[in-house]
Amino acid sequence: MKAASWQHTYVLHRRPYRETSYLIDLFTRESGKMSVVAKGVRNSKGDKKSLLQPFQQIRIQVSGKSELKNLTQTESFLAAVPLAGQALFCGMYVNELLNRVMPVGLASDSLFATYTETLSQLASGDDIELPLRQFEFAILDEMGQLGEFTQCGNDGEPVAAEGMYGWGQEEGIVPVKPGPAARGIPGFALLSLAAGEWTPAAKKAAKIINREALKPLLGSKPLKSRELFMPKHSVAKP
Repeated sequence: MKAASWQHTYVLHRRPYRETSYLIDLFTRESGKMSVVAKGVRNSKGDKKSLLQPFQQIRIQVSGKSELKNLTQTESFLAAVPLAGQALFCGMYVNELLNRVMPVGLASDSLFATYTETLSQLASGDDIELPLRQFEFAILDEMGQLGEFTQCGNDGEPVAAEGMYGWGQEEGIVPVKPGPAARGIPGFALLSLAAGEWTPAAKKAAKIINREALKPLLGSKPLKSRELFMPKHSVAKP
């Protein structure tokens, strides 16, 4: 019999399952997103239960031929990332976004690495908004939904620094008709994004674009993690 392979993973979400078990959504480096049953651990005080927490990279082995696997082995791999306060809320948002958008079984070494780095940046607290925008870009890119920022998607015209633009679900960047009431994304902010320059205007532009680009992937059900953010924290609100 072929020995089960170890997989590097993070817990995205866990919930009670039957009387003694957990149903857990995982993001693995080797197999992408998967759901597993952790049998008999809910009332346990052992290491297995303590490891099955978000924001800690662990290694697991699973069994079963159906989409819902059985968790058979768990061991620590990296120390848990200490998130608290606003950073914790942001981490919960990243987990929910990943859980909602990524299809089951789509493995991505690059997105797994970005997720790991995002948690580290949130814990550092230097700029809590930047890792959110970068992770949103990474997941949109993985899903083939990250648009071009230097030209318009409807006519191929280059983005002008002095222009004003919006986001279309099918076209990507589109020009906004000029006028005294015209509102949108400044062209210079888009060009900063394209150059990897995260100016305040570029961050604001990324937030607008990502919200619109993620809508068709998320559907009509709102993200529960967004409810954790109070108005006074609106700068970092996803």
